[in-house]
Amino acid sequence: MKISVILGHPNKGSLNHAIADITVQTLQNNGYSVSFHDLYEEGFDPVLPCEKVMSGLIDLHVHTTASDGTMTPEQVVFHAAQCGLQAIAVTDHDTIDGVEEALAAGVKAGVEVVPGVEISVDYMGEMHILGYFIEPQNPELQGGLAKLRHYRNERNPQIIKKLRDLRFDISIDEVSKAANGNVIGRPHFAAVLKQKGYVRDFNQAFDWYLGEGRPAYVKKERLTPRQGIEMIAAAGGIPVLAHPKYLKVNDSTGLEELIRELKGYGLKGIEALYTTHSSGETGKFCDLALKCELLITGGSDFHGSNKPEIEIGRGEGGLTVQYELLERLKVKR
Repeated sequence: MKISVILGHPNKGSLNHAIADITVQTLQNNGYSVSFHDLYEEGFDPVLPCEKVMSGLIDLHVHTTASDGTMTPEQVVFHAAQCGLQAIAVTDHDTIDGVEEALAAGVKAGVEVVPGVEISVDYMGEMHILGYFIEPQNPELQGGLAKLRHYRNERNPQIIKKLRDLRFDISIDEVSKAANGNVIGRPHFAAVLKQKGYVRDFNQAFDWYLGEGRPAYVKKERLTPRQGIEMIAAAGGIPVLAHPKYLKVNDSTGLEELIRELKGYGLKGIEALYTTHSSGETGKFCDLALKCELLITGGSDFHGSNKPEIEIGRGEGGLTVQYELLERLKVKR
């Protein structure tokens, strides 16, 4: 099979160019005949080809105030429009409460909004599964998310007790207020600690108190990876493994074995393009996705001012996710 890889980025040192090089090499290693075209080097018109090849930039990993983001769903959508994004996926933690508002805002702002969710499942600590194009009213999804909310509600008083044992003046009412009535997560505890001057910022709150292994950490009950993937699939969604670099897997062989196991449960893709993935990690995860015949997706993990270093659609500055990846997702619906 012959494949053409077309690149429209002018900077050879960019992440975009590096990913293209890795993609070409991977395809060639798998027996494809590949021709590589750099639009700028070959004298193509710099405007028309981009309209044909790249329909725009997207971000498939975005959080709102429905979970632990600081922008409402509507604000996130209009922010995405201001940043020039063509599409975003709203993927709040264990909730779809922000989806309806985001979809309505998308019509007003001219931004395509993908209804999504990010589900926490249990795997040597934690694993996150993104779900795209879910049907929000699906009974199985609603039941599964209700169970996850129950797990969170069981954990929250335990975190309060640990923080109070550490002599912090903090109450569940204050944390609930920080969550604005939405799903309470550890970032809301961090917000109260920061507001009261106990910590400098969110990173310090997690590094010192709330992160795994820290004195106020409480592990909550979670679904198994299989349950999470099957729940998303039952709701008509496309399950994708989020930020694989954070999985506690010792080597590439172990990671591939895990990915193939998850694929057996119904996994359809890997979030290979992610804010904190290095170019080498991006290449490794793209290679793994191709090898396992899975989709490649990408997103920033935008949270607003809770993670001020991360901008929607750009991550920490080097992230670029093309609309073409969303088109491939749509084919799998």
